[in-house]
Amino acid sequence: MGRATAIYLAKNNFLVYAGSRDTKKFQDLKHENIIPLKLDITDSENINKAIDTIMTKHSNIDILVNNAGYGLVATVEDVTEEEMLAQFNVNVFGVLRVSKAVIPIMRKNESGIIINVSSFLGKIGLPLLTLYNSSKYAVEGITDSLRYELRDFNIRVHSILPGFFDTNFAKENLVTNLKTFDKYSPYASLVSNLVPVIVEQINSGNDANEVGKVILEIIQNDTFPARTTIGDKAKKFIPMRKELSDEDFERRVRESYKL
Repeated sequence: MGRATAIYLAKNNFLVYAGSRDTKKFQDLKHENIIPLKLDITDSENINKAIDTIMTKHSNIDILVNNAGYGLVATVEDVTEEEMLAQFNVNVFGVLRVSKAVIPIMRKNESGIIINVSSFLGKIGLPLLTLYNSSKYAVEGITDSLRYELRDFNIRVHSILPGFFDTNFAKENLVTNLKTFDKYSPYASLVSNLVPVIVEQINSGNDANEVGKVILEIIQNDTFPARTTIGDKAKKFIPMRKELSDEDFERRVRESYKL
């Protein structure tokens, strides 16, 4: 999603600093508006260095897209302390660290847009994804609170709740717990039934370019809603979540995923 968004915004005349721990991933992107930027969102010192690199050339950072993240697949019983902390370190504290570094610049200039790429699973729970779910629930909470906190400084804050998209997420951004995936695990039946369905839905999901288009809409429309859904699964489940009681919605999810 991040790569597709960087390309889409660059083609629409935005200067994009594309942050990644490995800038070699962007070597094939020859667009003059894309500048690879070494960025590790788990390292505050590295973040500040990246911000300094930008600010030596520009007087402002107009837009921040918090996109980095990964999914941990594990039961709560099996998850390790290290896995728990790592999941939140990237998906939650990464958002906070980068926002913390950019907000003073936007506040000084009295303008800015922060867009958090969350997930429809930030409003919906699924088994085996408890840590990922809860990290995205946290991103939604950050978005809500920052909207109040930054309103007086003309800084807009939004979140995007994508459903499943055809990206490398299932191949590169799903981390599995060994105990949970052990064939003798008490959760073996749940894993064998649910995980292939989720992976298939990701691999056959929506086109990532849709995300870039929505981000451009948010940028161009200063009355855009606080959050928006994108993708088939998100558009199906999020409205349903609002309409049904907790119990009825849970029943519908169980039916949908044969839980």
